[in-house]
Amino acid sequence: MSNRITAPQRQADLLLYRLYRIHTTAGRLVVHMCESEFGITRREWRILSFLAEREGALSSQLAEHAMLDRARTSRTLSTLAAKKLVVRQPRPSDRREVHVFLTDEGRRLYGEIYPRVAAINRELVADLDGPRLEQLDAMVDALQAQAGRMVAARPETPTPQDGGD
Repeated sequence: MSNRITAPQRQADLLLYRLYRIHTTAGRLVVHMCESEFGITRREWRILSFLAEREGALSSQLAEHAMLDRARTSRTLSTLAAKKLVVRQPRPSDRREVHVFLTDEGRRLYGEIYPRVAAINRELVADLDGPRLEQLDAMVDALQAQAGRMVAARPETPTPQDGGD
């Protein structure tokens, strides 16, 4: 049995395109809130939220998680430091290794933004009932695992980079 996922007939049928449209459409709400109410970009939000879960992460870990190259990550961290939302602390024994921490203001900002982003997420899936939500969660996990296997099988594939704010 074929359907538009396994036998796409046009771009609008492609799963990656459909997921991208969901991300872009609903993501506008997060971007608008971050920029207009809090004065940070979506990229800065991404770094802040990662740090809230992993205080003291290395900038290279931040780059990998945020799917940014090291130069973009460094620029974003410089901007966040200028806004007094993060601090960089070189490791005393190896000053090339820099750990990044949220400041008190960074934690406060994260605490203010995260519940609102979570509410946008809940609103996005509000029309799905319990069993469908569980299925969606399992399917997203399965798709992510398969995507990871596909990339691992093609070691020449570069890490995706986020080119825009």
